[in-house]
Amino acid sequence: MDEPATATVTPYEMLGGEAVVAAIVDRFYRLMDEEERYAELRALHAPDLGKVKAGLAEFLNAWLGGPRTWFERGACVMSLHRPLAITPQAARQWADAMGRAIADQPGLDEKLAEAMTHRLSQMALAMENTSGPAS
Repeated sequence: MDEPATATVTPYEMLGGEAVVAAIVDRFYRLMDEEERYAELRALHAPDLGKVKAGLAEFLNAWLGGPRTWFERGACVMSLHRPLAITPQAARQWADAMGRAIADQPGLDEKLAEAMTHRLSQMALAMENTSGPAS
């Protein structure tokens, strides 16, 4: 007898969807604005974070298995960051702030939070690019 097909639950669904992704993104950018330890990272961003916040939320939604609008527009995270001079310190600041933003969300599955933090940290560290224009 055939087994009934089971629906795959995406990390996006496990996380709690768009509202939780938005909370992570909001926390991430608040950390950048509020804590001096992220000053180099914050300096890489425009004064108004509205557009980049929306872009990060859209990317994370798609990356986690939610709405795929980020990928449908043909954007590449690495290409978007190539013009920036991202030092190893700035990349580590990004990874640290994102890890904290994820950890600060109540009720997240611990293994999912750890996996997200690990993979996003790897991505951030791969963005190091000291050949971009100086700030």
